[in-house]
Amino acid sequence: MRIQGKKLSQAMQKKGLSADQLAQALAEPGFGVSDALRSVNNWTAGRDHPRCRAKTIRKIAELLSVRTADICKFTCEYNNHRGSPRKAKLLIDLIRGKSVVEAENLLTFTQKRASANIKRALLAARTEAELADADTGALFVTEATVDQGPVMKRFQPKDRGRAHSIHKFFSHITVSLEEKVAN
Repeated sequence: MRIQGKKLSQAMQKKGLSADQLAQALAEPGFGVSDALRSVNNWTAGRDHPRCRAKTIRKIAELLSVRTADICKFTCEYNNHRGSPRKAKLLIDLIRGKSVVEAENLLTFTQKRASANIKRALLAARTEAELADADTGALFVTEATVDQGPVMKRFQPKDRGRAHSIHKFFSHITVSLEEKVAN
């Protein structure tokens, strides 16, 4: 679960709360008012530092009288997928912008190796949304990325004492879901 700055700012304006008031409500032992104010300013600016915990997001939603799903997106990262990013990007491009049900069906019937781990990340993000009482029928994939991971280097012996290097690529898969707003 990650907080969205734009939606948080809109909810604060609707409720009439300033960043100072929200910071004072979030302050607790070990997390003073100045730390809370700095964090709230970062979150409203769209930066996810410090990482907003699920407990804090629920508290903010309660203070702003909105649902948790209205101010956050549900993200899952699958790190160190054993496959190249180039091959995984083909599937990520396939599901970006689709509803969760449609994306799950596409990944179920795709015969590429990366589909299993992308589907695992998608289902984990959907489960996180269900725990936050989001409408699972209105969820869609907003952000889906594949980043380069570490490279495992191996060598193949060749003739006359030579060695050819073999690079085995890993990738990091990120899938984010949001509720589609009905207008």
